[in-house]
Amino acid sequence: MAPRLLSPATHYVESYQPLLSYQKSRVLVPSKMPMISAYHLVTSRTSGSVPRAFKCKATSSEKISSHSDINVVRRSANYHPPIWHYDYIQSLRSEYAGESCTRRIEKLKVEVRTMLHKVVDPLQQLELIDIIQRLGISYHFESDIRTILESSIYNANYQGGYMGKKADNLYATALAFRLLRQHGYSLPQEIFNHFKNNELGCFEQSLCDDIKGILCLYEASFLLIEGESVLEEARDFATKTLKEFIMKPNTDQNLSAMVSHALELPLHWRIQRLEARWYIDAYRSRKDMNPILLEFAELDFNMVQAVHQKDLKQMSRWWNSTSLGENLSFARDRLMECFLWAVGVSFQPGFGYNRRMLTKFISLITVIDDVYDVYGTLDELELFTDAVERWDVNAIEQLPYYMQICFLCLHNSVNEMAFDTLKEKGLNNVRYLKKAWADLCKSYLLEAKWYYNKYTPSFQEYIENAWVSISAPAILVHVYFAITNPIKKEALDCLEEYSNIIRCSAMILRLADDLGTSKDELERGDVPKSIQCYMNDFGASEEDAREYIKFLIGTMWKKFNKERTAGNSPFSEAFIEIAMNLARMAQYMYQHGDGHGVEDRETKNRVLALFIHPITVH
Repeated sequence: MAPRLLSPATHYVESYQPLLSYQKSRVLVPSKMPMISAYHLVTSRTSGSVPRAFKCKATSSEKISSHSDINVVRRSANYHPPIWHYDYIQSLRSEYAGESCTRRIEKLKVEVRTMLHKVVDPLQQLELIDIIQRLGISYHFESDIRTILESSIYNANYQGGYMGKKADNLYATALAFRLLRQHGYSLPQEIFNHFKNNELGCFEQSLCDDIKGILCLYEASFLLIEGESVLEEARDFATKTLKEFIMKPNTDQNLSAMVSHALELPLHWRIQRLEARWYIDAYRSRKDMNPILLEFAELDFNMVQAVHQKDLKQMSRWWNSTSLGENLSFARDRLMECFLWAVGVSFQPGFGYNRRMLTKFISLITVIDDVYDVYGTLDELELFTDAVERWDVNAIEQLPYYMQICFLCLHNSVNEMAFDTLKEKGLNNVRYLKKAWADLCKSYLLEAKWYYNKYTPSFQEYIENAWVSISAPAILVHVYFAITNPIKKEALDCLEEYSNIIRCSAMILRLADDLGTSKDELERGDVPKSIQCYMNDFGASEEDAREYIKFLIGTMWKKFNKERTAGNSPFSEAFIEIAMNLARMAQYMYQHGDGHGVEDRETKNRVLALFIHPITVH
């Protein structure tokens, strides 16, 4: 018999073993532990087994009149008003949007392409591809890069597991492994056995002198999949060695900066646009810097920034026209942050429609999330959820004013996208968009019921609902229709069932969000998050619970890496990359706390770097 689900989505996550054994009320976090999978869900605790509840209270409250003129005491999260105002956004201008820049970039593009095909040494080819990718300009040369990796690198050196002439070079081997796996080639982890001591079963200590090679090994190790113990060992060895390196005085400041940057967050988990902004500055200081590559990267960054400014101004006008920001003062007014998410997942100029669509829906998700988490009464939330599930504009007569404008804005935006899809691709996708929003709202409603009933879910109950309530499934359903043409029936089936690609992205987004925001959300009266549920289930300390959540994020990345290279996905490479970028953006946005809700810290600096200040072209 199939397990009963508390989640609104009819999906399953596989049954799991007890997460950890504990001794004397202290949870131990070993290097390997059973994983609560995101693929199948188990039956939750019976309703008669209710654990102790966490006490949550709002930071403040206010009285307003509901649609039935009955005074209702409502919570308030005390969100700060936006720091990026409409007039300021509309005033943005760029000098890099003219024809002179276009002519120059086209000339430089020819020179870089010639450079790519002129290099014949395999290691130099790998290094050039790596630099081009990190500078953020590889989207211009995707077919060229794939051709070189296929013919000059994989077929000549690694096909069938052969390691080629560079077998003794850790740097070359690790760089090739990372780039080839990143592009979908199935290199075996055993190519690194050559660098291990056969008698001791560990990596050779003599490698520690090759910090450049160790750094490449570290970055390569994050493309591992489940069960690859050699790469697990490689990551532990490389991490320890790099941490020791930065603690010692050294003369290579560029290498030190690269190591510190990698230890903060590995390259495989970074957003390409933000990485490019950082790497351009780092590359400029290198002794072997190529001036053509640098000028191309600087100019391209500024030209793409001009495109983003145009998108941003259009979205600012849309948001202003909805009046949601001024009418729903309890909710986060975060258009700029929503646009940052959209750029993070698809920065390329050709994805303008996807960026604009995503900005709209992430803005609506943010507001509706606050309706459920902060402001709405349980009765109102049930009515709103029913209206979304029925997709019935007539149902808004029963809703209070603030919910009416939310529902109509959502209804209009979804129908607008459905019309675009029907017009451009010949498919009526309303069914899929409606289901995504209904699943999301039902997951929000379940969390609201937990709050009003003072119920603390088990860790498993929480997870089986929270991967939907984090909104990644809804976001990626919209992404699919925005970027895909033609649309395949096989993909639609996977989309409706929220395939593993979607679930991996959702799990990483949820867990990263919880690490960054759970403390603030508990203080303003939200339900316990994964950290608190885990502590409650296992008597764990907060520190141990956080370590376990980080472990789960790493495990989900292993699953993600496997799904990406499976080779039988009905989804395009572009869609899979966007799904991964959504997970990457989560780790950026919540790296130092709530980067979405609190906009005047690290998020502000990132907005300034990406959208406001151009790079000085040397």
